[in-house]
Amino acid sequence: MSNVPADLKYTDEHEWVRTEADGTWTVGLTDHAQQTLGDIVFVDLPGAVGRTVTAGDAVGTVESVKAVSEIYSPASGKVIAVNEELVGAPEEINEDPYGTWVFKIKPEAGASTNTLLDAAAYQKLIG
Repeated sequence: MSNVPADLKYTDEHEWVRTEADGTWTVGLTDHAQQTLGDIVFVDLPGAVGRTVTAGDAVGTVESVKAVSEIYSPASGKVIAVNEELVGAPEEINEDPYGTWVFKIKPEAGASTNTLLDAAAYQKLIG
């Protein structure tokens, strides 16, 4: 069974979202995603810091020994950081999915995590 921390929000595309004190969002891949993918061997990060993204857009990819999967933005806004460490160590997602972030976004004014899944709804989604 996948670990689903109650203090995070989730997308139906298997990203987790943590709201930081400054209002930015940190985004990573869920435990369920990394279990489904298997051993992660490559992460294509969401591009340059400062890039504007739209909610639901594919912003990167993660490749495993089994498949390639898109990474989606949970909100419209501006990418403010990408986890460059994943280029050389993509397996960190397998080792600690909730301690390893992929990118950080400053969501547009008015964006809310209320549109995302809470832990109970995400647990129901993944069965």
